Amino acid sequence: MPTASHPHRAPLLRRLLTLVAGHGLSRGYLAVCAVSFAAMLLAPDSTFAGSPLLLTAPLSFLCLFLPLDPGAEIDGAADITAVAVFTAWLALCALVNAAVLGALATRSSSPTPNPTSAPTSATVPIAPLPHPAPVAGTRPRGLRTLLAPAVDNWLSRAYLAVVAVALGFSLCAEFLTADPGFAGIWPLMATAPFSLVATAVATPVAYYSSIAWLSPLVFSLGVVLSGLVNAVLLGLLVRGLRTRERRAAA
Repeated sequence: MPTASHPHRAPLLRRLLTLVAGHGLSRGYLAVCAVSFAAMLLAPDSTFAGSPLLLTAPLSFLCLFLPLDPGAEIDGAADITAVAVFTAWLALCALVNAAVLGALATRSSSPTPNPTSAPTSATVPIAPLPHPAPVAGTRPRGLRTLLAPAVDNWLSRAYLAVVAVALGFSLCAEFLTADPGFAGIWPLMATAPFSLVATAVATPVAYYSSIAWLSPLVFSLGVVLSGLVNAVLLGLLVRGLRTRERRAAA
């Protein structure tokens, strides 16, 4: 129920659905997810059964911390409930990712203001301004603008904190313990799906390089870059939701 101070505030789910339904990119992504969900439910033993987990990453990997076993044989109410909750969580993750794609498409397709198209006075001619000389440091300023969505909202900052903790735990286990085990799986899951590229690059380095620390360095750089990309996408989603909220309140 809308509050008195915000009578036109749209619910969060409605704003998400608006971002999803407004662009073909997000709708196409949801169609691919629907096909992967069907493959997971109809052929749980097939190679493509795990594709929904990758398609809805990184949020989908949070379900690994829940006491669910969707891969078990369905023979009771508990297993049916686990499969239903698992599927609903993946569907929610797919919806969030589709909204991220919608926010990204909105940002890419938004028209840039053209200063030359502004109306000028009919009586007083205005001389065109000279082109400003290139200023040193434009590229770093552009990089800061590009990475601004990764740090200007609480959701992206919290996500980056999770990535930092996961990567720090993995590095501590790698260099300070005798048997790191599967510690590297945590930053891999936290920054999926782009971190899979980092793994594909770091694995050959581990086998063919004689420098012991080179493979963890390549993997860490890949995780950091993947985390930044995901944080930027989350920030664009937050901006898209804020824009829809301001338009609804107006």
